[in-house]
Amino acid sequence: MQNVVVVESPAKAKTINRYLGPDYTVLASYGHVRDLPPKDGSVRPDEDFAMSWAVQPKADTRMAAIATALKTADNLVLATDPDREGEAISWHVLELLRDRGALDGKSVKRVVFNEITKTAVLDAMAHPRELDQPLIEAYLARRALDYLVGFTLSPVLWRKLPGSRSAGRVQSVALRLICEREAEIELFTAREYWTVDAGFAAGDAGGFSARLTYLKGERLGKYDLPDETVAKGAVAAIEAGRGAFAVAKVERKDSRRNPPPPFITSTLQQEASRKLGFTTRRTMQIAQRLYEGVDIGGETVGLITYMRTDSVNLANEAVSTARNLIESDYGKDYVPEKPRVHRSSARNAQEAHEAIRPTDMRRRPDQIRERLDSEQFRLYELIWKRAVASQMASARLEQVGVDVADSAGTQLRATGSVITFPGFLKLYQEGKDDLGDDDSEEGRVLPPVKEGDRVDLGEIKPEQHFTQPPPRYTEASLVKKLEELGIGRPSTYASIISVLQERNYVQLDSKRFIPEDRGRVVTAFLTTYFQHYVEYEFTAKLEELLDEIAAGRANWRGFLGDFWRDFAAAVNDTKDLTITNVIDALDEDLGTHFFPPQADGQDPRKCPGCDNGRLGLKLGKFGAFIGCSNYPECRFTKKLAVAGNGDDEAETALAMGPIELGQDPKGAGAVTVRKGPYGPYIQLGEAVPKGEKPKRVAVPKGMSPTDVTLDIALGLLSLPREIGPHPEDGKAVLAGIGRFGPYVQHEKKYASIPADEDVLAIGLNRAVDLLANAKTRGGPSAGKPIGDHPEDGKPVTLHSGRYGPYVKHGKINATVPNDKDPETVTLDEAVALLAARAAKAGTAKKAPKKKAPAKKKKAAKKKKAAKKKSPAKKTAAPKPAADTPQDV
Repeated sequence: MQNVVVVESPAKAKTINRYLGPDYTVLASYGHVRDLPPKDGSVRPDEDFAMSWAVQPKADTRMAAIATALKTADNLVLATDPDREGEAISWHVLELLRDRGALDGKSVKRVVFNEITKTAVLDAMAHPRELDQPLIEAYLARRALDYLVGFTLSPVLWRKLPGSRSAGRVQSVALRLICEREAEIELFTAREYWTVDAGFAAGDAGGFSARLTYLKGERLGKYDLPDETVAKGAVAAIEAGRGAFAVAKVERKDSRRNPPPPFITSTLQQEASRKLGFTTRRTMQIAQRLYEGVDIGGETVGLITYMRTDSVNLANEAVSTARNLIESDYGKDYVPEKPRVHRSSARNAQEAHEAIRPTDMRRRPDQIRERLDSEQFRLYELIWKRAVASQMASARLEQVGVDVADSAGTQLRATGSVITFPGFLKLYQEGKDDLGDDDSEEGRVLPPVKEGDRVDLGEIKPEQHFTQPPPRYTEASLVKKLEELGIGRPSTYASIISVLQERNYVQLDSKRFIPEDRGRVVTAFLTTYFQHYVEYEFTAKLEELLDEIAAGRANWRGFLGDFWRDFAAAVNDTKDLTITNVIDALDEDLGTHFFPPQADGQDPRKCPGCDNGRLGLKLGKFGAFIGCSNYPECRFTKKLAVAGNGDDEAETALAMGPIELGQDPKGAGAVTVRKGPYGPYIQLGEAVPKGEKPKRVAVPKGMSPTDVTLDIALGLLSLPREIGPHPEDGKAVLAGIGRFGPYVQHEKKYASIPADEDVLAIGLNRAVDLLANAKTRGGPSAGKPIGDHPEDGKPVTLHSGRYGPYVKHGKINATVPNDKDPETVTLDEAVALLAARAAKAGTAKKAPKKKAPAKKKKAAKKKKAAKKKSPAKKTAAPKPAADTPQDV
């Protein structure tokens, strides 16, 4: 009996085919095979939310291959991922095959597995089920919801806020979080306060430091020492008690710290960001490779379970294996009496699958280090440690507090905490969420004193502090906040963050999100006119309702009907808004942001172009900008930017002419920073003999032109520079800046330097690592022969290009799909890709148009002139081309 199995990924297909044997043909759909076309009418509320689907580019070829395989098969097995998206892909594949008539007389079953191991796959095949209709309906509701919001709200933004685009239903809420945090920071006023610490010696027992907590018998609050004068008074009070301090109280308390649960999608993204420096998208890409499988001893093995999950549960077999491993590696004391059962604290957690864990807990990271690249190894090690630690014994700590006091009511307190049994801390310790002062007392050992012991006062240290504004969101803390609010789902966090960056609504600076001004304008518009739809609670409630549909407890069309009725009414309420109304509202809302109070007391809105005009927010063809109220007499304008920030100062400085940094020590002339059509650049010299251009280099992205010094400029002008010899062949490794940013190079191999690393300071070891990883990601070397084309016998080759791997035959190039491993491309697959590309490009030449006879030309001219004289008919304005506001 022959069976056709459909999965998403070709790498997954290859592994599963090996597990199942010759009676199974495993084919890949390459992800979604169809989607809603990005145009009006794809979802029709007036037709009970009917949807029109379009087959994805290249999916026709893949569906044809599946249909052909089914001709000689008895069964179709849909084995896509075990989540809502996976169920949707299976449904789309089934619908398309049914339309092709490929399912006549065929049995159709759905199987799911949480890990790609032989045991899991064979067990899933032995327990098939039907497609989960409620899960499919939840997908349809979400897809329709996001489409309706995007394609209804985007035209409103285009008309009322030129130059803007919708961020999407969920992304708009995430953008609001970032913008509101930035507003908090701007409005924050630092508050001064002081603390006073004093050193004490307890004879042979040793010394310790304590902080002032009571003054004249009164307990001190955080701000009760508000300035230096009061702090000096406190120092004098402590000094007055010198020789009279004794231990007033000693408190000892035992405490336990339990291990964190194994990873879910969001916590993996957070911890990989904190500990490994990975973006959310990169984390998911690496996890996908670990899930699909890596060659271990000649066999492709899935190393981790499915990585899109919000469940902290572990299979009983995994728990048992972990406990045995812990006992063998650490001893019985590190194994708790009973297996640990963790509970999710995330709002709307579905708990449908397992947590992210190694498929075999006994597969220690060091055992497979040689089979993984550096990023894969680091992520696998993180997952392994967290999963094993989640089943270890609690850490035990002894917390100690010592109060010392004099007879005048002056009291100071010292605290310490000692780990008496490390438990899970022996293996794993969770990273911190945000930067800030570390007031942890852990590891601080206090001397063995007892009540009544006399102590000698040592040095007294008053210290000034200022309250800090709330920190900007990192990728880790933003994901954590979205999860706490119940916004989005495990598979959506990476997409949410990517869309915000791709649309230039936010930027990452030192790994923290700063909203761009266009992002703030869009957020201000949405919170002013569509406040209900960017509320956190409302968005979370929609997620809960989608979960109700997935559980079969709610009707998806009824859900969409309730949403659409109110949303369409809200959109209709904006039809009479003029751009002037919008500008006035946004100018009032964002005025303190763009025009903050000046230190010298001058009016921040005073126009520098005419001295009597008022600056305000304006809208033009290409979006918002700042302009003068005396337009058109005064034509002063500038880009949206907070007054006084670095970018604004740099733009103003460059607008006045080149910034001279100094003279080249080799006598080549002045070194200057200049403004160019593609951004600021550095130039060496002025005179250009024989028409040659002076040497130039772009200012690296993320560096302000005003921050460029002469040394930095000379270093950049000297690029490319030789870092050192490559350890494999001794040939030079270079660093430079190219059209697409900083890079390292070895022979014809290139790798981009990450944005947070310095092209002038990067070392040889890091450069070699980047090149090695680029080789893994970027595919095989250029010009690898695949075979001869069956039509003309000319070679078909595989290349690694700037935009990824591609196949080539003659003058035709065809991109290798992202989800296809370039190393596994066969000749037949390459020929199919090239044929599809040739058909799309239309290689056949069009016949040249024949010239019209002279008489006909004259007649045509007269006819054209007559048309010009006749009155033109009024025609309806064409609809603007629909944007493609994607959501999750």
